[in-house]
Amino acid sequence: MFFSIMQNPMIFKTFELIVFQASFLNLVFIGKQGVGKGTYAQRLKTEFGIPQISTGDLLREEIKSGSELGKKLEAIMNSGSLVPDEIVIKMFEKRIQQGDAEKGFILDGFPRTENQAKTLDSLMKKTRKKIDLVLNFIAPDKVLLERLTGRRQCRQCGTIYHIKNVRPKIDGICDKCSGQLYQRDDDKEEAIRKRWGLYEKQTKPVLSFYKKQKKIVEIDASKEVSEIYPNIIKTLKSKKIIG
Repeated sequence: MFFSIMQNPMIFKTFELIVFQASFLNLVFIGKQGVGKGTYAQRLKTEFGIPQISTGDLLREEIKSGSELGKKLEAIMNSGSLVPDEIVIKMFEKRIQQGDAEKGFILDGFPRTENQAKTLDSLMKKTRKKIDLVLNFIAPDKVLLERLTGRRQCRQCGTIYHIKNVRPKIDGICDKCSGQLYQRDDDKEEAIRKRWGLYEKQTKPVLSFYKKQKKIVEIDASKEVSEIYPNIIKTLKSKKIIG
């Protein structure tokens, strides 16, 4: 079957385009906690077959392992502070060199500091890759606080609910496993605002760094997912990153 595709120039051209799109789609998603970066990264992951590499996921995996580093990270995250650059950079450097990232990747929440951005740039040059586009997701604080402080998570299976948008059948009880629902410490307003303050201070130089490279675009993340995702695709097409 593959041989017959190769013999047909038109089909092969289409096949070649699809491979090209999946092979060179290296994106960075930036935005405050609560803008929905993970949701859109997951949809792009499904559509283009490239991994979403999230700072949060990498850190939570380390915490779940019960290692000494994991215990240290848990204390930092629960306090609302940002994890030191050297730890995050090492985690990402290791992750983007894994096999599933060869065709491209979506960096969700990284880089968060100018030092991280410069280190990532050096790593891209070293591996003969490049960041194609940086998407900066923006939304009013009021909208984001409502999203975040309303989240509840199952202690047993980790399923996420929301007190307004995704309510369980029985208050405080997970529909899937009957586990107890709770509000994570990092979803409480005090920790959120502290993290936002650090985010604004550290991320401003990152945005300037990518603006100089003319790689950054803003995405209005205050609307519904059904409106935001098509806008992301439209943006990637307008920048000729996808066909």
